[in-house]
Amino acid sequence: MNPGKPIIGLGIVVILSGIVFYLQGQSVVGPESSFMYSNPEWITNGQWITITGIIILAGGIVLSKVNSLRPK
Repeated sequence: MNPGKPIIGLGIVVILSGIVFYLQGQSVVGPESSFMYSNPEWITNGQWITITGIIILAGGIVLSKVNSLRPK
């Protein structure tokens, strides 16, 4: 079992969540009744969540590559 694959999946989910939060803060998606809709704080939160997801994704890719280089 490659331990990098679940981490890669987690990174993708976090990235997608950050993008949705960012777009809700920009008033692009989501219901107008949402507390995140048209809220500048959620623009910033979405950006940081997306960056965190990219870091998690990169860690999963590195872990996957290191694991594939090990002799079996």
